[in-house]
Amino acid sequence: MAIYLDSARLEDVRAAADLGFVRGATTNPRLLAAAGHKDFARAMEEICPLLPGPVFYQLITPTLEDMRAEYKLFRSVAPNLGIKIPCTLTGLQFAKEISREIIVAVTGVFTPAQAYLAAEAGARFVIPYVNRITRFTGSGPEVITDMSIVLQGRHCQILAAGIKSAKEAVDTLQAGAQHISVPLSVIEEMAECSLTRI
Repeated sequence: MAIYLDSARLEDVRAAADLGFVRGATTNPRLLAAAGHKDFARAMEEICPLLPGPVFYQLITPTLEDMRAEYKLFRSVAPNLGIKIPCTLTGLQFAKEISREIIVAVTGVFTPAQAYLAAEAGARFVIPYVNRITRFTGSGPEVITDMSIVLQGRHCQILAAGIKSAKEAVDTLQAGAQHISVPLSVIEEMAECSLTRI
């Protein structure tokens, strides 16, 4: 079980790394752009060495040929770089293609059926967006439980993201997620309780 940082801001990554217990990070094109990065490869070169575990870059191209070209540009950025691939049929095909040479996370997973196919495609992780699932289906944690049942005994684990609060983080872990990726503000919220203060 590990906690990841859901951010591409260098100051957040450095602060998370200083804590000593944050394993890695998840990024996406929106987070990279919001953090002011223009050159995404350069950004990953800066972020990856700061954390001990996988730091995920998300492919942004839609076709198999373009995914191959984009992956070629990024695969040598750092030894701990992981690749996030959106859960489409083409994405799953590409996940299968590269899953033996790099850590693959299939992202945007909203159903247990998608989670099952991601595992079949060789993904090490599936990344569901818990808060978004709750907004569209009523209960993100219930869907996480269903995914965990489908993935039981498989090599593929749930790295849940899109988590907006400490309560949502705990609900997600209780529902069966092995790992969570959260913003620095949620890590801070998880650490604090008024009853702890003397």
